[in-house]
Amino acid sequence: MSRNLPVEAARIGADIDALARITEPARPWTRRAFSPLFLEGRAYLERQMKAAGLETRIDPAGNLIGRRAGRVPGRGTLMLGSHSDTVPDGGRFDGIAGMAAALEVARALSDRGIELDHDLEVIDFLAEEVSIFGVSCIGSRGMTGQRPEAWLSRTAEGRSLAGGISQVGGDPSVTEVRTDLRGFIELHIEQGPVLEREAIDIGVVTAISGITRIEIIVEGRADHAGTTPMTNRADALVAASEIVLDVQQAALSMSRSPGHFTATVGEFQIEPNAANVVPSRVRMLIDARAEIREDMESFCAFIDDTAERVAEKWGVTIAAPVRISDVAASPCDERLIDILEDAADECGISHRRMASGAGHDTAWIAKVAPAAMIFVPCKEGRSHCAEEWAEIDDITLGAAVLFEAVLRMDKGQES
Repeated sequence: MSRNLPVEAARIGADIDALARITEPARPWTRRAFSPLFLEGRAYLERQMKAAGLETRIDPAGNLIGRRAGRVPGRGTLMLGSHSDTVPDGGRFDGIAGMAAALEVARALSDRGIELDHDLEVIDFLAEEVSIFGVSCIGSRGMTGQRPEAWLSRTAEGRSLAGGISQVGGDPSVTEVRTDLRGFIELHIEQGPVLEREAIDIGVVTAISGITRIEIIVEGRADHAGTTPMTNRADALVAASEIVLDVQQAALSMSRSPGHFTATVGEFQIEPNAANVVPSRVRMLIDARAEIREDMESFCAFIDDTAERVAEKWGVTIAAPVRISDVAASPCDERLIDILEDAADECGISHRRMASGAGHDTAWIAKVAPAAMIFVPCKEGRSHCAEEWAEIDDITLGAAVLFEAVLRMDKGQES
């Protein structure tokens, strides 16, 4: 990399490689939250935090935090970071790139003898990915008072979530709501193809799309597949298949609107699932994601209408679709967006605004404090798979923007 940057690619690459080696040997890259390997990865991060001059602790929510005190007491905290846990079989860069970049900013500040007015914290959020307890973003929700109390009693592998938080060093009996955060920035791989396709160095995230999951149950009638006339059937699968195609067409149409939108039928069960029986019941789960809330409401209304129409057409029964979860989009802070764009310009790094279709810890921090994200390109937009890849030089460009943004946040500079 020929540019004169304040951060070092070699150190970023070394952190990513070191964490990549901490994985289930037959399942790269697997280091799930609450596992022994996760704790081994955290031990590495803690050593690196201390080497960067940070004072480390585990907060009550189970997050690993490295702190660098500012020179003006009471000014508040600037926070950087992401997560070190992975999904099964995929996660060499997802979350890890953000941790490595945040650590490198702390090192670069130390190298240059730069003292900030604000405290600086580098954070490894607990369990951003869906954990063995079936829930995600445990650390960021816990740190901001948004973790449901009922979650603590969820069990897996012979322990409760409360026990799991305790085992990583947290204290689930303590409810902490951080009020000192003056700004949070998370660097992350894009997990999409836009930056690579357009040959743009970084993305400045405008919002983390909201996620709504809609359950539809289609009730038909089981009959003999060989003797029941085609004109005398209530085939639940045929009706459900039409809904799937309608979801696809509606999502394609809505994706052309100004805001990010996707919809996927990702879960699908059929009963009795026998070759010689007309399907009697189908359950499907739609995952819909929207940057603009009005788009989500329009889509949900479309699904309601579609269910009624399809039920009448095919002679089946479809109960009103149920929103089993419904999280609104989290807009990023406009001031931080401006700071990131100005920082990129200062570094000579190309950028574009874009929404995130994936969920991130930033979405929960954004509900209580100014927050923003930097995206860096990843190969073919692939993520959550063993083939996930990002170039260290690309991550380093993002880290350079992060470094410059911290300086501007500290001094309150927007342009």
